[in-house]
Amino acid sequence: MNHTRSNTPGSTRRFTRAGLASALAVSAALTAAAAAPAVAGGPTAYSAAVPRFLAPGDLPAASTPWTADPVRKGLPADESFCTAGTTPATGTRYRDFRTELDTTARQTITVAATPAKAAQLADRLRLAVETCLDRMKASYPGLEGEAFHHGPVDVEEGANVYSIDTHDPEVGSTDIALWSVGRDGRTVTVVQWGQLGELDGAPLAAFQRTTATAVARLH
Repeated sequence: MNHTRSNTPGSTRRFTRAGLASALAVSAALTAAAAAPAVAGGPTAYSAAVPRFLAPGDLPAASTPWTADPVRKGLPADESFCTAGTTPATGTRYRDFRTELDTTARQTITVAATPAKAAQLADRLRLAVETCLDRMKASYPGLEGEAFHHGPVDVEEGANVYSIDTHDPEVGSTDIALWSVGRDGRTVTVVQWGQLGELDGAPLAAFQRTTATAVARLH
């Protein structure tokens, strides 16, 4: 059932609630990504022909400094639950970020063959994030959580920001993940951020600014 809540400017849509899935599946994927060794492909040098990635200083401030892995080609071996199987490996690069205290992030950039194909990919990625909790609920019955669409970010061809707040009653853990999907021409980017805690403690406004920077910096 859909609900609305005005906890941010404009109408914020809750796209699912109750019995949702795993904090572990959202943020553990990010945490594992931060610790995982490099997969196929090596560091990718920035150039005018290659979309530019976020730098550590572009991420929301954390209690310890952000560090970043090199940009790598293809898809990570530990794709996140929400978007696994959606992004093609061809034309894709990614970069993982971490702090010393369980806060992690990842940016993925895909260059499609045409702007139309990029728009289709962005639509699929938004749908994957919006339906993630329902799919997690099916995989992790008994877990609880909430997910929200926090609206668009006005940058280039547009971006959208989401949150997924999950709680595992058995383990007693609560995790929050922030997601955004944005596009500039034929280039699509996804930014993920995750840590232990709840939405009330997440840097939502700062993440929206990070999203705007990520899309504006692509080209």
